[in-house]
Amino acid sequence: MAVLWLDEISADDLETVGGKGASLGELTGAGLPVPPGFVVTAGTYRSFIEEAEIDEELFEAVDVDVDDSSALASAADRAQELILETPFPDDLREEILASYQEVGDGEAFVAVRSSATAEDLPDASFAGQQETFLNVTEEALLDRVRECWASLFTQRAIYYRQEQGFDHSAVNIAVVVQQMVDAEKSGVMFTSHPSTGDPTMIIEAAWGLGEAVVSGAVSPDNYVIEREDREVDVTVAEKKVMHEKDEETGETVEREVTQEKRNERVVSDEEINALMDLGERVEDHYGEPQDVEWAIVDEEVFMLQSRPITTIDEDGGATAETGSVDPTTGITDGSGSVQATGGGNAATGSPGGSGDVLVDGLGSSPGTVSGAARIVKKLDDLDKVSEGDVIVTEMTMPDMVPAMKRASGIITDEGGMTSHAAIVSRELGVPAIVGTTNATTTLEDGQVVTLDGDKGAVLEGQEVDPDEETEPVEEVRPQSPVKPMTATEVKVNVSIPEAAERAAATGADGVGLLRMEHMILSLNQTPAKFIEENGEDAYITELVEGIRGVADAFYPRPVRVRTLDAPTDEFRQLEGGENEPSEHNPMLGYRGIRRSLDRPDVFGHELEAFRRLYEMGYDNVELMLPLVNDAEDVYRAKSLMEDAGIDPEKRKWGVMIETPASALSVEGMAEAGIDFASFGTNDLTQYTLAVDRNNENVADRFDELHPAILRLIGDVIETCREHDVNTSICGQAGSKPEMAQFLVNEGVNSISANIDAVRDVQHEVKRVEQKLLLDSVR
Repeated sequence: MAVLWLDEISADDLETVGGKGASLGELTGAGLPVPPGFVVTAGTYRSFIEEAEIDEELFEAVDVDVDDSSALASAADRAQELILETPFPDDLREEILASYQEVGDGEAFVAVRSSATAEDLPDASFAGQQETFLNVTEEALLDRVRECWASLFTQRAIYYRQEQGFDHSAVNIAVVVQQMVDAEKSGVMFTSHPSTGDPTMIIEAAWGLGEAVVSGAVSPDNYVIEREDREVDVTVAEKKVMHEKDEETGETVEREVTQEKRNERVVSDEEINALMDLGERVEDHYGEPQDVEWAIVDEEVFMLQSRPITTIDEDGGATAETGSVDPTTGITDGSGSVQATGGGNAATGSPGGSGDVLVDGLGSSPGTVSGAARIVKKLDDLDKVSEGDVIVTEMTMPDMVPAMKRASGIITDEGGMTSHAAIVSRELGVPAIVGTTNATTTLEDGQVVTLDGDKGAVLEGQEVDPDEETEPVEEVRPQSPVKPMTATEVKVNVSIPEAAERAAATGADGVGLLRMEHMILSLNQTPAKFIEENGEDAYITELVEGIRGVADAFYPRPVRVRTLDAPTDEFRQLEGGENEPSEHNPMLGYRGIRRSLDRPDVFGHELEAFRRLYEMGYDNVELMLPLVNDAEDVYRAKSLMEDAGIDPEKRKWGVMIETPASALSVEGMAEAGIDFASFGTNDLTQYTLAVDRNNENVADRFDELHPAILRLIGDVIETCREHDVNTSICGQAGSKPEMAQFLVNEGVNSISANIDAVRDVQHEVKRVEQKLLLDSVR
């Protein structure tokens, strides 16, 4: 059977009808008000591509590096072309059209909705990944089904599946064909708070079809209801547009809302009660909080979809957000003023109580960040969004996900807590504000702003200190108040100063690696260009403040700062980078200590930053030299340190072990006076095994646990121990249990792990140390 009816389907049929189809079938079976319809099964899609013999070419086409925008676009175009140009078999055509005839006596307008077998899952929402078509007639039905199949291979879908670890060839797609509800009003309902899991329902409502709410085309009314007493906080938005069926063409169109209805409340208290009753029924049925799409026509409520809320963890807290968000604050009325009725407190002012609020809206994904605003009015504008920028757009679209992942924050003119921007931002852990109404016209491109995703406020400039500007921290804060006690120190890697609080929340023994190049690259100018325009003192101050933010967060725990190590291709992207050398392989070229020793004037500015920090009392700052090869490199750098006023005998300093040469020459470097040697396993593996770590053709040969790598590490630890030099690891391999076991057994002094792996490494180190103790007394 190519088709199954909704009343034949249950939640157990996920592999057959996909997430959306299984949910609708389950709701139908539970007696909830679901419009009638059927599902073109996932097996039908699979048979379609296999019988047409396009399956192998299809999956080969999408096996690309998703971070390569050009390759991703070409892959999506080819995959969709293969499906759309393959004709329907006659028997399949007849069965689908015959089923359509049974829906509304063959004259119905239907919704045609994708239902992939990897969607609406507990740990991944796949929000907005595949196509939905509304008000479809018999004439267009088959084309729309095929377009749903093809949408399994849009750029956004390919990207997201690969990021989530789903095999393209293992994901099938079904298509739901369901009688249209010609909604007078519609929206979305969270049966529990989507950020905190609190027993608070949130209903968003707008006029017409719900697509306007889900897509973010309109800022909906917002109704926050305490489930215990059903007290309602109502925020009425200015609803400028609505989606509805054009009576002449039958197509879904966007129309302006009449002036008298723009600021009119959409749902009454009676309708809220009816929606809550249905919400509680569906949550009880599934046993977990739900994200429900609903519609009302002629005072009758219909459920159009229900899926689990994916941003709440098992403990009831947000997986990507910080703590609880007061549901009565940060709610926009859609006109640029934050308000909360029913006794709630308005969110006003900046995070610290000062600063000018430029625009405000609904805080839909918590966290406070600062960055340069990038006004995005079309997809081509996404190319200008760099790491740490704040995307400012009318509304986000699924195609924007790669850029959203790069961004530090998202601000939209339209949309509510259930819009694409809100859902995806929460899942990515990116602070977001939606429904500002005027951000794209008020903010300027390149303007530095501070985004408070809790309060829904966009502030002028950098309104929080670097050590207060954080990524969300609660997901990395240890749940147990007792930190595992270990003889081997467990530290944390920090890529950017803004992550300091999040890193410190892990309970790590210090920072094993703070990369100075990220502070420099964030200036968007080469050091020479920045100094030319702003002066040497301004450049040094930038470095001091960046390091100081992390040193404050960890004091008195040590913070190991690596001096500049950026390859030439990264510098060429900056203003002033046109004179950078053009190198065939920048990873083997003009970087690390080589650049520093060749440009002692520029390196001197970095050393001056360290000197000032020491003078300010930051004795927990340690200096680390990258990509050294031998003792000569160390002696030359030591001399420059002394010239800069840094006493190598009083300050902690050391080297990175990233090449076979440095591993084999470590004894000479120990004799030169280093205090520590730290393994950079990414480069050490790359240079030892001759495997480019960024080359997908040899990625399977990149192995930090290769016997040759372990032998080099073991020999260095032994040599350093003989010379009273500490050893550590700051490469990503330190987060792997197998590497942690090896290092503890070899006697390493410290292991530095990624932020989200610190507590696991602490427990692994404790387990290995306890085993060593037991073995010694047995």
